[in-house]
Amino acid sequence: MNNTLNIELSPKQCEFIQNATHRWNGKIGATQCGKTYVDTLYVIPERILSRRDKPGLNVIFGVTQATIERNILEPLRDIWGDSLVSSISGRNTATILGEKVYCLGTEKVNQVSKIRGAKFKYVYIDELIDANEEVFNLIKSRMSLPYSVCDFTGNPSYPSHFVKEFIESKADVYCQNWTIYDNPFLDKEYVKQLEIEYEGTVYFDRYILGQWKMAEGSIYKKFAGNPLNYFIESKKISYEDIMEINIGIDFGGTTSGHSFVATGITYDYNELYGLASVKYMNSDYGSDGIDADKLSELAIDFIRGVHEKYGLVDYVYWDNENTVLGNSIKKSIEREFPTVKVRPCVKEKIVDRIEMTIKLIGSNRFRFTEDCDTLKLALQGAVYDKKAKKDTRLDDGTSDIDTMDAFEYSFTSRNMKRFIR
Repeated sequence: MNNTLNIELSPKQCEFIQNATHRWNGKIGATQCGKTYVDTLYVIPERILSRRDKPGLNVIFGVTQATIERNILEPLRDIWGDSLVSSISGRNTATILGEKVYCLGTEKVNQVSKIRGAKFKYVYIDELIDANEEVFNLIKSRMSLPYSVCDFTGNPSYPSHFVKEFIESKADVYCQNWTIYDNPFLDKEYVKQLEIEYEGTVYFDRYILGQWKMAEGSIYKKFAGNPLNYFIESKKISYEDIMEINIGIDFGGTTSGHSFVATGITYDYNELYGLASVKYMNSDYGSDGIDADKLSELAIDFIRGVHEKYGLVDYVYWDNENTVLGNSIKKSIEREFPTVKVRPCVKEKIVDRIEMTIKLIGSNRFRFTEDCDTLKLALQGAVYDKKAKKDTRLDDGTSDIDTMDAFEYSFTSRNMKRFIR
């Protein structure tokens, strides 16, 4: 253990240690407010050691094993040392203070099925809100020992979320609600920047104030209210600062269209430029619409235009749900532009893509040029579906989801986490 560690706890953290004596003990609230720190410092080690030699399994759940390593095991190691906290083995286990702990993801049921039938004596769930509900129900069924206990953390989401319903049920649950202001150790400038980034959005209510809040109305309110604040003439862009130019392509249906969006990323992932965008409607190309050959021709024309005005394109990411069209344009593009890498997109969760765009807009790290008419209109028109019970973009033809998808593919397929500050 690090003997030079200077331990300071906030009143909220001390309150949790004192009152977390129930079967289910949780902290739901703002980001970066100290929820997990008290768990790695005290709660997790105490729960594991107090159940040593008792029957049952210790299990840590996270969205993925990578997030468990980053959010839980690395902080534990920083406090308790490498010799007392191991990495996750090929058998999905780690050793914490001499005790075996299973480390499993909560997105897929088959992860929990690997230890189906086992009884859990201690469970820790990181980012519970992102868990698969069926996985959560399996966890509940395995907490069947008299001393079984679960600790969990998460950021709030929409009010009808199954986790909120569970917290408010008759189950033996102690749950704290946290705001970002409950962490007195956060740098004030950092808090100020977060407030600016999330201002006027549902994420301010959730990630700053720690409230369960429904997403409503315009998604990109700051942009929609005054898009000129984010406009930059192409001739004013310093192309020496752009390290990468990518294109996203979304394939539309017969009643929709195919969208192309080119974005430029500056060094250190400091800014994102919307360089050019266009949308071709199937209805404009006769009764048969746009076939694979025509789509390849349009893609090549778009890339050539970006090449000539903004610089060489590095990557093209196409909608991975249409392999036939994707492979067709891949062959055509690589034949015409051998240096361009053409790949199927990696589809991050839509809510994560939305949040990243909101942060870039909120922190003035996004700009668009005069060649982005369709992207501008798509950002202005993007709204939440008011009839949905969870965060869902309205997709009824009244807003340009195709262009939004193409835009997001262009910078999130390989780079999204690199923009995070």
